[in-house]
Amino acid sequence: MAGVASMQQTVRGDRSGDVRALRAQLEKVQGRRLGGTTLPVHPALADLLPGGGLRSGSVYAVDPSPSLLFALLGAPSQAGSWCAAVGMPDLGVEAAERLGVSLSRLVLIPDPGPRWLAVAATVSEVMPIVAVRPASRVGEADAARFAARLRDRDGVLLVQGNWPQAEATIRVSEPEWAGLGAGHGYLSDRGVTVAVSSRRLPTPRRGRLSLPAADGNVVRRREEDGIRQTGRMRLEAVG
Repeated sequence: MAGVASMQQTVRGDRSGDVRALRAQLEKVQGRRLGGTTLPVHPALADLLPGGGLRSGSVYAVDPSPSLLFALLGAPSQAGSWCAAVGMPDLGVEAAERLGVSLSRLVLIPDPGPRWLAVAATVSEVMPIVAVRPASRVGEADAARFAARLRDRDGVLLVQGNWPQAEATIRVSEPEWAGLGAGHGYLSDRGVTVAVSSRRLPTPRRGRLSLPAADGNVVRRREEDGIRQTGRMRLEAVG
């Protein structure tokens, strides 16, 4: 974790530093060179994404759902890829760990300040996956420059919000919880519909997931596996 601390200090100080040295340091820790064509994701999400995973050099616009973000980061971090979350002060590391994120490969930059885009760009020089919550609108020119940087470094950007010319858009809808009985019990097993639209997909792909399931994992449901059929009380999220 000492290496992570030093990287955080460099970014927080808003210094570009020796990016090549940091990149070499990270590659040494990971034991391999950065790059590749597709980064793995959880099997419950794989068939919803173009190419079955996160394509290197691409930007994904995702709903501001911590569970969805953790589900996307879990498999890559376990496979050895370092991840950074920029501008997300409310992100819970315990929840991240329950959904499979390797905390030893997760760097948090909760308050990047007004130059959040420059901070995220600098971090993308070092980290294979960067997740960011934009503090302001991103223009076409800035988005194009960032995309070129990602392609050069084989990086992936997950944006909690809108982003010009994103590779794909990942949305979560129709949430419902199970677990409450007749005046007792705890909420568990959050069911959601995940929809992925992309220029590479002729029609959007949709799947029903437990995100998370009662055991904290991510589970892909069959169409007939509705909460009503389990005998548990169903609670719909509203508002």
